[in-house]
Amino acid sequence: MGYPVLITGATGFIGGNLVRLLLKQGFKVRALVRSSSDLANLKNLDVELAYGDLRDPTSLIKACDGCEQLYHVAASYQFWSPNPKEFYESNVDGTRNILEAAKAAKISKIVYTSTVGAIQYPHDPSKPSDETCWPTQKDLHNDYKKSKFMAEQVALQYAENGLPVVIVNPSAPIGPYDVKPTPTGKIIVDFLNGRVPAYLDTGLNIIDVEDCAWGHILAAQKGRAGERYILGNKNISLKAIYELIASLTKRKPPKMRIPYAVAWGAAVGSETIGKLFKRRPKVSLGAVRMAKHHMYFSPAKAVKELGLPQSPIENAFARAIEWFENNGYL
Repeated sequence: MGYPVLITGATGFIGGNLVRLLLKQGFKVRALVRSSSDLANLKNLDVELAYGDLRDPTSLIKACDGCEQLYHVAASYQFWSPNPKEFYESNVDGTRNILEAAKAAKISKIVYTSTVGAIQYPHDPSKPSDETCWPTQKDLHNDYKKSKFMAEQVALQYAENGLPVVIVNPSAPIGPYDVKPTPTGKIIVDFLNGRVPAYLDTGLNIIDVEDCAWGHILAAQKGRAGERYILGNKNISLKAIYELIASLTKRKPPKMRIPYAVAWGAAVGSETIGKLFKRRPKVSLGAVRMAKHHMYFSPAKAVKELGLPQSPIENAFARAIEWFENNGYL
């Protein structure tokens, strides 16, 4: 613990929770941030800031210098962008750049944060996917998923060539410090702000964000280089998620189910308007395409090999709701 650990994406949701856990464990933490980064998630934390950019290899060499471990959490996590190249520059090229810098710095352990989006979703919801389920090109139906899959292949190639890279694939984390908020956190915020009159017939795997952060630390301690580990917990339908949030906040859940074709049409219209007026669509095609399938996954490998915690997701939702309420999102 005498040498710092470097974290990319420390200002984000998983990264912000990971920073807090590492500090509690006595680690020195160095965070890679851009000059334009919102540092609200690092306020009052004893963190060394290294200014740089994943697209700038020189800044990454300086950030990695003297570090013992690297947690590469940063990514462009969204389902629509006016500039799709952004996904590939940040997620793919950025991953290659930071791993090359880590190699030059002789960092002893690297954890790369991928996503369950780089794993094939189950065709039968009763049979959740695991780490052996590789997606086809048809499964990678938006630029976020394509870029994250490509970035994971970069990480695997470095691992094959001897770099000590362990891959973690978080599902949908829930909890505090979701500053953006993420698409998952937006489920809570939109519902509590009265913007969810109906629901789609889909499902997610939910994990407490603190368990997810612990999964990163456990991957650094126990993970096998070149292996990937799903960091998830409970498979639950979107309808049941809204019912859970409603029960925690004494509100009524949506009763009407939206047909997939209607959601598709709304997304097409929303994206068309977004392109015309150069603004983010309220509904993206990428999100609707993902919602066509129940994204259920098995965390059994991470539980067995890493000891991944499985805290009740009800507590995670309660803490997330409290954080959003206390920070002006509602």
